[in-house]
Amino acid sequence: MTLNENASVDTSQVRDVGSSGGGGGGLRGLPIPIGGGGGWIGLVVLLLVVGGGLLGGNALFNGGGGETPVDCPTSDANRFDDAKCRDAAYINSIQSFWAGALPQTLGTQYQEVDTIYFDQSVQTGCGAADSGVGPFYCPSDDLVYIDLAFWNELVNRFGASGEFAEAYVLAHEYGHHIQDLVGTEADVRGQMEANPANQNELSVKLELQADCYAGVWSNHAAATKDEKGVPIFSSLTQQDINEALNAAAAVGDDAIQKKMGGSVDESQFTHGSSAQRQQWFNQGFSGGDPKACNTFG
Repeated sequence: MTLNENASVDTSQVRDVGSSGGGGGGLRGLPIPIGGGGGWIGLVVLLLVVGGGLLGGNALFNGGGGETPVDCPTSDANRFDDAKCRDAAYINSIQSFWAGALPQTLGTQYQEVDTIYFDQSVQTGCGAADSGVGPFYCPSDDLVYIDLAFWNELVNRFGASGEFAEAYVLAHEYGHHIQDLVGTEADVRGQMEANPANQNELSVKLELQADCYAGVWSNHAAATKDEKGVPIFSSLTQQDINEALNAAAAVGDDAIQKKMGGSVDESQFTHGSSAQRQQWFNQGFSGGDPKACNTFG
């Protein structure tokens, strides 16, 4: 997918806070799972729901030494070479789509949320996090968090190259925001508390639905426009979809378990296998209908 050079970027939807200290041990959020770094937080959803969880609202968010403005003027022809600007454009598109689609398809008004760019570590409403946890959505403060160094990790460690791999990851995390808005996250939390033996199974269904929502957005991404009505993208190709599918496979539970040197143990899955993640992304992409994303049915 090629970003439109004439499209403006609404940088108010992203915030660069640098490093605000802390580590990954206390996080209770909804991340893309990765191994190494601060540790694989594969059971983080379970920590979220079993502990009752969250560590307070926005009070724990701390921007450290202050935010750095994200500047992406249309006069800069190379602005989309910068991951901050490129991802801000993806986020603009994702939120523009859901603002129109969510009330029409699932009967809920969309509420915009920001993405926080951080460096190495950050304090959030879901606890302390570091780069090792991967990108995540925090339902407590309604923010998406990512250390942009993750994109290098995704390419160099997991072999998921291509800029649309970034778009898939961001769309997945905003899929968790959709779940929060429509009440799915709260319902799953209640089910986990009522039946702890089903926690992993329910976690997988929650994550696969977020993958499906990412596919739904991908289906409609080329039609999204900036605040002036200019298309955000100029094209969508099969190569873009392949990049999303490769990224979905790269962060499958079985793929990560193998990369960590262990055997595949389905009982420990919390996000779904590579095949499942690809299947549900395709489910959303093929029809572009959020109502087709019922992984709990």
